[in-house]
Amino acid sequence: MHNYLSLLKNLESYQKKQEAVAMASIVRREAPTSGKPGDKALITQNGEIKGWIGGGCTRGIVIKEALAAIDERTPRLVRIQMALDAPEQPGVKNYKMTCMSGGSLEIYIEPIMPLLELKIFGRSHIAKALCELGALSGFRVTVISDLVEEEMFSTASKRGTLKAFDPVLHLNSFVVVCTQGEGDEESLASALQTDPRYLGFVASSRKANAVLMALKRKEVPHAQLAKVKTPAGLDINAKIPTEVAISILAEIIQLSRSKADPMTPSIPLDPNLSSDLYINPVCKIPVSKSAAKHVVEHEGEQVYFCCDGCYASFQKEPSAYI
Repeated sequence: MHNYLSLLKNLESYQKKQEAVAMASIVRREAPTSGKPGDKALITQNGEIKGWIGGGCTRGIVIKEALAAIDERTPRLVRIQMALDAPEQPGVKNYKMTCMSGGSLEIYIEPIMPLLELKIFGRSHIAKALCELGALSGFRVTVISDLVEEEMFSTASKRGTLKAFDPVLHLNSFVVVCTQGEGDEESLASALQTDPRYLGFVASSRKANAVLMALKRKEVPHAQLAKVKTPAGLDINAKIPTEVAISILAEIIQLSRSKADPMTPSIPLDPNLSSDLYINPVCKIPVSKSAAKHVVEHEGEQVYFCCDGCYASFQKEPSAYI
């Protein structure tokens, strides 16, 4: 229980920092293995493990599949067993147990992506509806208005004024300006200081053109103005504020789920994974240099191994692996 509560605290910390992680849980084992059902660990984007998921080659396999799960945003079941005789199944990754002690493990790995942030400028009826729908959809909602009313935006995670707005946003931020006549130009100018994945402006074509032209005369670069999506939302023939909010949120969700869209970058994995990680030449699995079971020097370079099995295979025929 202590380990689980500690993991939850770590997870909360990563969520606040808008960092993706993966949760690995052992769901089945056949002895002997050091990992047991119920053991859990968080794997960060640079391959660091927080918690316990077993030792030896198990850790390297978990790191490899956890990073893939984060990048692909897809969970998977990992089987590590002595014989690779199980049929291939969608969502299941099979690995051979290279540790001489034997045993088998089944580990479920689930990516936990950062919470999506929704920044709403304005206190219009559309802003209120968008705040409520965004919160219900799992967004961390911030409402920005100099006249914001707490009771009107009770579902917002945070409320702030235009003067206090912080233009530094996270990767998973979406911004909607729905001021509707109350500081349109100032609010859009503030929103343009950010670099969100989506910037929508709720306005008629005529008003949008007028506001954008006013900002252009103030020498706001054309490249920035071109990022504004107006009218905001999918075309669903929306009429009332709630329908408009639904169309905007649908567009944001569609964009957030699309990896093909150029505005939707992959979660940036640390290019170094970690300076402590080394790809074991035998099983092709990352191994921690500081925790390697064996280290040998081969042709002037250090070679690291996760377990006795990989070490023995390499010693028998190094040229087969390097």
